Amino acid sequence: MIKGGAKALRGVTRREVFRGAAAAAVAAALPHGRARAQGFLANLAPEEPVEKTLQRLFGSRPIKDGSEAITLELPLIAEDGGNVAMSVEVKSPMTPQSYVKAIYVLSDKNPRPLNAKFNLTPACGQAYVTAILRLADTGDVRAVAEMQDGALFMVKRSVRVVIAGCAA
Repeated sequence: MIKGGAKALRGVTRREVFRGAAAAAVAAALPHGRARAQGFLANLAPEEPVEKTLQRLFGSRPIKDGSEAITLELPLIAEDGGNVAMSVEVKSPMTPQSYVKAIYVLSDKNPRPLNAKFNLTPACGQAYVTAILRLADTGDVRAVAEMQDGALFMVKRSVRVVIAGCAA
């Protein structure tokens, strides 16, 4: 027995303990609202080619070569397509006048090419993100940096996938 335990419960009747336990059980049994995440399956992008995804995300805005400013690190060969480490770094001062607003990661061969979108602010200090990707097949992985002024820069790198990580 814990010392002081009886003193802490003194004044609480057994009936009150059972009443509280019953209230907790009823609350747990009530239907809860749907859990909120970043989105629902119905809101996911449709299965589409990467060109259509780029068009849907960026419209007719021109996408410039970003090889001078963006570093995309991926393995050349991914043994397991379900677990591919990736990092993207964009050279940017990250000041309120000039910063990376978002980094998009797309895989050409995935049924839904958009793997991830990272929203950034000047408070981030640097435009660097890392993630674990799932890749369906051998193909290009693209990183698109969207600047605060709407300018778009892209790099891509080919990854050979030995065992697919996505079901089509």
